[in-house]
Formats: sequence, structure tokens, C-alpha cells
Amino acid sequence: MTSTSLVRSSGAVRSRPAPPASAVAALTPAAPAAPAASTEAPASPLAAARNTAQPFDTGWFEGIRINLSAAERRVATLPGRRSVKKDAQAGWLLKAITCIDLTTLNGDDTAERVRRLCAKAVTPVRADLLAALGLADRTLHTGAVCVYHRFVSTAVEALAGTGIPVAAVSTGFPAGLIPHELKLKEIEASVRDGASEIDIVITREHVLTGQWQKLYDEMRDFRSAAGDAHVKAILATGELKTLRNVAKASMVCMMAGADFIKTSTGKEGVNATPLVTLVMLRMIRQYEARTGFRVGYKPAGGVSTAKTALDYQVLMKEELGRAWLEPDLFRIGASTLLADIERQLEHHVTGRYSAFNRHPIG
Repeated sequence: MTSTSLVRSSGAVRSRPAPPASAVAALTPAAPAAPAASTEAPASPLAAARNTAQPFDTGWFEGIRINLSAAERRVATLPGRRSVKKDAQAGWLLKAITCIDLTTLNGDDTAERVRRLCAKAVTPVRADLLAALGLADRTLHTGAVCVYHRFVSTAVEALAGTGIPVAAVSTGFPAGLIPHELKLKEIEASVRDGASEIDIVITREHVLTGQWQKLYDEMRDFRSAAGDAHVKAILATGELKTLRNVAKASMVCMMAGADFIKTSTGKEGVNATPLVTLVMLRMIRQYEARTGFRVGYKPAGGVSTAKTALDYQVLMKEELGRAWLEPDLFRIGASTLLADIERQLEHHVTGRYSAFNRHPIG
């Protein structure tokens, strides 16, 4: 199914260039569709060419329409169309671990909890399970650790020398209703403390009232304040009311220089869903076709089971290609997901499921 059957735009869009072939073999010859078995982290966690802001142009998004019934049919068929089992499933799940932003964003967070979370990020799967999977000599860690600004320096210290970046939620997370000047200062403070990724929240009012220039200007300011730190724009899709708003907000944030677009804070009533994911991925496709820049995607909130992670991985590969299964272009904001993945890997090795308390997160 082509993108125009779901998302229509008035702007001319060139064909999406084919992604480069993967340099890494699949886990087993019998599972060529599985993502890379190698769990070695790339030299840089965010290695893709960075998005560059484009001039504000309403023609890029003004004519967008969403074919809701077609989009719903597309995501409804997803679980039944791809069945990843046995060694192939283990390979996909190991790849998913490398794309997790292991997160703690609770009101009762403490420095010690953050240190434990960082320890889990460094060693996300028990050594005996990795050995049984033939990966005892491989380096495996999560894509990042995501915390409030208060704990950025704690996480940076705990992760020193590991190559794991620290992501800080910012700009008055989760509501984003503090003064704009304070949002910029918060971003700058997190960067000074060592955060190399900043998850910002947009002002939802700009979307709900159609003030797209204001959304663009806000995002440009956030990108400028972050400097070399990569910026993930949290749209809070559950509060944007319509898929058309989701599509337009996605395009405007990318146009303003966002390195990633992200569904949710995890604090809304409705967070990441396959439906909003499909719409956002189609916008990423259109943006790449227009500009040549690849923008990353991060679902967050409600991605808590290995099965759900597999569904998102399959959707990423089918919609955007193999390149979007790597942590430089795909992240999953989660906490409990890692425990379920580790349980599934233990079942793959032993044939038995274990209790969640045997796979502590932090």
C-alpha cells in the first residue's frame, strides 16, 4: 500500500531513496528478515546525518488529509502478517534492547534508583542468558538512559566510559507550560550537566489552535539551545485530538530541525499506539523524500511487552526500511519492557518462563 493511500499532501514529494543495505548478517540463515544479530553498539549512538532545519513553509503540511479507515486496516493486519519465532525472535528482541531509552520519570526517583537503572542499562541481560545465546563475547547495552534534569549528572557519572548517552526530559516536562525562557534555560542546564540527548515537549496549544508558525519558532529555539545535543520532539499525540494534527505537528517539528519525533511523555491518558505511529512514520517518509534527511522515531508510553516491541519493529522496517531498526533512528521509551524481553529470552533458552522479580530494572 502506498503512502498516498493513507496520507495525502498538497506538496510534491519525490520517491524515497532506498536505504543502504545492512552490513550485518541476520541471526540465522533461516531468518533473513530478522534485524541484525550483532549487538555491538555503533561507534556513535546517533550516527545518522543530522537533520537540518528547513524554512517554514505551510505548503508542506497544509493540505494533509488522513484516510482513517485505510490507516486502521493497515495497523489491524500487522500482528497477523508477521510471525517472528525462535532464533529469529531472539534476534529481533536483542536488537530491540539496543534501541530502548531505559527510563525513570517518577516523582519518587532518587539518585540511588538512577544508579541502579544505569547499571541495568550497562548489563540489560543476565550473563548466563547471553552465553546460552552464543553472545558471551558481545557488548550489549540499551540505547540511552532517560531521566529528569535533576539526575543528569548522576547518570552521566554512572555511565562514564560505557558509551551510553544520557537523555534528559526538558521544557517543563510533561505539560510544557512553564515560560519559554525557562524552557531554554532547562535545556542549556541539562546539556551543561552532560546530557547528549534532550527530549522536549511541545506546547500543545500551538497545535490545537493551528498556530504552526509559533510551533516552528518554538522548536527552532529548542534546537538552538540544545547545541550539539540531539533533540527528540515529544508531540503528546494523545492530547492532539486528531491524526491530522499529529501529522502536521510531526512535519512542522521536523521542518524546524527535530532529530527525532516522539509520541508521548508517558503521562497522557493515551500514549503510543500503532495508529499514530503509522501516521508519524509516513510523515518521516515524506520529509526524507523532500529533504534527504532521515529523522528518528520514538514511541513512548505503553510499550511494555516484547510482543508490542516486535510489532513496532516490524512496522518500522516495513514503512521506513532496515536503517530505522538501529538506535540512531529508532528508540523505545520504556521501563518495564526490558524485564519482559529478558523473560522471553530466558524462555527461548530454557523453555520456561520466569517471574518478573528475577529481572529487576532498577
